[in-house]
Amino acid sequence: MATSTPLPPTVGFDLDMTLIDSRPGIRACYLALAERTGTYIDADLAVSRLGPPLVDELVNWFPAERVDEMADLYREMYPVYAIAPTPALPGAREAMAAVREAGGRAIVVTAKYEPNAKLHLAHLGIEPDAVIGDLWAERKALALREHGATVYVGDHLGDVRGARTAGALSVAVATGPYGPDALREAGADVVLTGLTEFPRWFSDYRSDN
Repeated sequence: MATSTPLPPTVGFDLDMTLIDSRPGIRACYLALAERTGTYIDADLAVSRLGPPLVDELVNWFPAERVDEMADLYREMYPVYAIAPTPALPGAREAMAAVREAGGRAIVVTAKYEPNAKLHLAHLGIEPDAVIGDLWAERKALALREHGATVYVGDHLGDVRGARTAGALSVAVATGPYGPDALREAGADVVLTGLTEFPRWFSDYRSDN
């Protein structure tokens, strides 16, 4: 009797605070935006709550009617101020390598403006199979389903919701604004302290499935 061979997995990864520590770059960009516009922005506060779309943060500092204009300006300034200071988080490259070594595909699904997400990854030499930007929380399920992702890795409660909406296993890393307990309470199926733990977990997961 023939035995079936498991299909190679597709694993989705969030970007900010999952694959990269974007706080230094985003902080620098917010400070530059504040200087350019003459508007006070608490950049340290802003980078403590990364995850949701840019406009959700800008509405705290600019009148509603200027938010779209300021978002466009921020995205225009972003490559100059935010790319170079932003490092990969420990284990990011190894996590993607673990997926590839299993014959799988690694994709990035992020709320970040897609061209800037691609700049980060190119600067760091991280080469996913696809990068899909401008999707947040439940809307991330659109890309996860399209690419057949069975696992989604992220640091935010919105990432947990995106994975569950897509019917993917939610793997949460406690490298962002939430600790392990909050991630579990939000419905994460697996909680890791960071991506350094991902290769071993993924090997066990593949053995069991």
